[in-house]
Amino acid sequence: MFAVSLLSRFMHCCNEKHFQAAKRVLRYIKGTLSHGMLFNKAESLKLVGYTDSDWAGSSDDIKSTSGYAFTLGSTMFCWSSRKQSMVAQSTAKAEYVAAANAVNQAIWLRKILADLNLHQWEATEIFCDNKSAVAIAKNPVFHGRTKHFSIKLHVIREMEQAREVELILAIQKNRLLISSQKPLV
Repeated sequence: MFAVSLLSRFMHCCNEKHFQAAKRVLRYIKGTLSHGMLFNKAESLKLVGYTDSDWAGSSDDIKSTSGYAFTLGSTMFCWSSRKQSMVAQSTAKAEYVAAANAVNQAIWLRKILADLNLHQWEATEIFCDNKSAVAIAKNPVFHGRTKHFSIKLHVIREMEQAREVELILAIQKNRLLISSQKPLV
């Protein structure tokens, strides 16, 4: 999906390298036709989000690409990957922009689920792999260092205080899972 999205940016001015990349994507798809996704029955339909970004990943305009994905039970049903509209001056800002997009999507998804009588009573967990972005969302003291962040990005802080979402450092979850597993022996 990411490769197709990236290639589609050059549809109006493609050259031989873009054509070779498109052929490579098609060969990859042809070689993975037997791959699929397994959907298991989940015990609960809990909404969980994941967010990430690359910092200055585009060599053309030095903009970052944001992405998020949401699962409901064991099924991924909503995702996005797009170039950010602004140039991020740090990895923290790039990740914070991605997290803000994910939070906005989570709020919208919670409203849709409530309309379908699938109320999400606890905060929606959104996992982010950047310690600085999580700290900025949780601690208003960092405001002096983040004044250049757009006001619209601070929706994360507001939604966390309202207990609609909870931004969680992804590394913490992995440690928790490892420590709670039973020994193999």
